[in-house]
Amino acid sequence: MRQSARLGQLAGIPIGVHWSVLVIMLLLVQGLAQLILPRGAPGHAPAVYWGVAVVVAVLFLTALLAHELAHSLVARHYGVRVRSITLWLLGGVSQLDGEAPHARADLLIALAGPLVSLAGAGVFAAATAAASASGAGPLPVTGLAWLAVVNAILGVFNLLPGAPLDGGRVLAAVVWWMRGDRAAGRRAAGRAGMVLGGLLIAAGFAEILLSGNLSGLWLSALGWFVVAAAHAETTDAVLRKTLAGVRVGDVMTTPPTCGYTSESVGGFVAAVVRHHPHRTFPVLDLDGRLVGLVSLARLAKVPSADRGRVRLGDVSTPVDRTGVLDPADPLIGAAPALQAGGHRLAPVVSDGRLAGIVTSHDVARATELAGLGVTPDRGGAATTSGSQAPADLGR
Repeated sequence: MRQSARLGQLAGIPIGVHWSVLVIMLLLVQGLAQLILPRGAPGHAPAVYWGVAVVVAVLFLTALLAHELAHSLVARHYGVRVRSITLWLLGGVSQLDGEAPHARADLLIALAGPLVSLAGAGVFAAATAAASASGAGPLPVTGLAWLAVVNAILGVFNLLPGAPLDGGRVLAAVVWWMRGDRAAGRRAAGRAGMVLGGLLIAAGFAEILLSGNLSGLWLSALGWFVVAAAHAETTDAVLRKTLAGVRVGDVMTTPPTCGYTSESVGGFVAAVVRHHPHRTFPVLDLDGRLVGLVSLARLAKVPSADRGRVRLGDVSTPVDRTGVLDPADPLIGAAPALQAGGHRLAPVVSDGRLAGIVTSHDVARATELAGLGVTPDRGGAATTSGSQAPADLGR
């Protein structure tokens, strides 16, 4: 879940939003302004309802951010690095680098978010009672009551026992603690999530058929997302078990086909690109240090007339915007680096020098080899000399 806009930082954690959060904001504001608030507090002008609806929707997103921030702060307490928090259409995502050190930490990280949502529900409920007792009027009372109910629903729903919900992570932590097997816990949570998602899909269609209410489509869409995410979690758990002990250096392609910052785009296309079935290439400076990556799509944006004077260094994606791996890194943790920049490729650097590259193809091959009961053997791989040895760079 990539951020479309960065909002800033909280407790040193980058906070951002995905563009889809605009959809949920529009739906929330419209529903509040045209349905919830007029029913609870009739007699106000439409502009008043819309103004209050915007404030209530912002408070809801703030509560959602507090939910994710709770996960992140507890994770950081247990030594798990937090890369960012992103709000999107169906809630929020805390992007963590690494895993909890033990089952108890996993359990507390999972529980932190729902507990904060339930606490928020209590706070808004108390604010509702206080506003009602003070004679603040039905409009703020209705808005605060809605926030209390929605936060309670958010907290309870997230505790349902199935991945990717927080309740699924609670289930995974409990199974891990009981059986001493992290992977078994994740598989159990994934299977439970697929069952839960199927029930949500069925409930949505039942609502449509029995009541004719198309809002059941939203419930079915939510169920589809739960099924897809649960399946992904189950697959990831299997991969982690399959690829345990496999390092980046075991599967990287070396030496990689690469270019140099001083080469012209035209010369590189004629001498290298047209002869190798690659889509992305590392770019080095004259001292052999990695500068970035350049893709065929980026090269194609350079007008034909300018390709003789434009250099690779001018069009490459800087290395600080790409994921970089070390040969000793576990292969199963390479996914974020492979996804960085949309290249499906990560350069491997050792002692400041480009040692090779890893692609999604390399990970898939390592997984298939593991299914055969063997691990990749770099020692038996055929290699060629020179900086333009064949490599599967993001094919």
